[in-house]
Amino acid sequence: MCGIFGVHGAPDAAELVHLGLYSLQHRGQESAGIVAVDQNGTAQAHRGMGLISEALTSGVLEQLRGDLAIGHTRYSTAGSSTIENAQPVLVRFRGGYIALAHNGNIVNATELRRDLEAQGSIFNSTMDSEVLVHRMARSQAERPEDRLTDALRGVEGAYSLLVATGDTLMAARDPRGWRPLAIGTLGDTFVFASETCALDIVGATHLRDVQPGEIVIVDRQGLRSVQALEPLESRRCVFEYVYFARPDSRIFGGGSVDRARRALGRALGREQPAPTADLVFGVPDSANAAALGYAEETGLPLELALIRNHYVGRTFIQPSQQGRNHKVKVKYNAVREVLEGKSVVMIDDSIVRGTTTRGLVHLVRAAGAREVHMRIASPPVTGPCYYGIDTPSREELIAANLSVEEIARHIGVDSLGYLSLEGMLAAVPDGPHGFCHACFSGDYPTAPPTDPDKLRFGCGC
Repeated sequence: MCGIFGVHGAPDAAELVHLGLYSLQHRGQESAGIVAVDQNGTAQAHRGMGLISEALTSGVLEQLRGDLAIGHTRYSTAGSSTIENAQPVLVRFRGGYIALAHNGNIVNATELRRDLEAQGSIFNSTMDSEVLVHRMARSQAERPEDRLTDALRGVEGAYSLLVATGDTLMAARDPRGWRPLAIGTLGDTFVFASETCALDIVGATHLRDVQPGEIVIVDRQGLRSVQALEPLESRRCVFEYVYFARPDSRIFGGGSVDRARRALGRALGREQPAPTADLVFGVPDSANAAALGYAEETGLPLELALIRNHYVGRTFIQPSQQGRNHKVKVKYNAVREVLEGKSVVMIDDSIVRGTTTRGLVHLVRAAGAREVHMRIASPPVTGPCYYGIDTPSREELIAANLSVEEIARHIGVDSLGYLSLEGMLAAVPDGPHGFCHACFSGDYPTAPPTDPDKLRFGCGC
């Protein structure tokens, strides 16, 4: 999962991209970058490791001039966390340059890369995103959108893309529409963002979303679009509503993330009540809205029992288990005055590896909670995701290897209850159909990748 942001038609395009990326920091915190293009067609790039504040300083921005810019904040699902894999990609070719920012995961990147290498292509990174750049550079088409269409034919998996070439900015989504990508306007300026919260921060108005299989093109003549690839059966990622997207965003055509999470919490309250509980609280921040919905449904008082250190990033999207373990210890603290002597319901959005949950239960117990009843606002995660979430093997997934009762004992709770698949899909906007829930159900829309390491040689996000 990554965040992408693009601007066309603003004299301070890089500054707007920089601001927009701050609203997408939750989608990736390993690296960040911006490519800007000036009136002469000269492209300048800067990429750095770490948070946006570390990777993109004010001195860097002063060198990124032009009215076209794209930016990226990275969370790797396949491909090491190194500067070579930071985005946006910027390459020179016979037609000038190509800059690309990618959110998603290309399932058949192994095969595509081998074909390109057999034809003489030399790769500079371990990202699957670079496959798209090589395919685009090899196209003989004249128009930018036709070159991008050529590059996308035969590509399987999830992608929301921003591509800049010449004075043209293009946005594209895969034919199943796995990842969100919104279009906004700011006067005569066009803005593209992974989530609408990033449009809000720059004052842009949400126009619509890029549609599955569509390429939206912005150049000096304005905005146009082509249906480059035939749309396939919709497979929007339901985990965007459960965890990844910010609650103040509207995704997939306008669905409110906050309202979805409240609905998930209400459904959880109906399916998994805790009759002996005195209060309910959420694991901040992604489970706050679900906890509110649970409280509304059950009548339990909602409390603030865990305090999050907001100077620590998201634990799930840490690239290593060691990093996740460390951040759990410094990210949360329990409020003894709320918990001591109480039977409590702790709401979280999901349990993936179980590391964070077990540490949190220990914190709550240490603060004096008499009983801890864990309730999860999604079903058990039992399968890897091949479309942009870092769950590369069943061995890492606690629910793929233990029963619900065994998980409860492992994490140290008195009871554990998950929301059902049917309950989750009925709660999200435009549900229950048209969503990808393979990590919960095992219903994969594409064939699994042939690489047993799930393309660990490369992924842009």
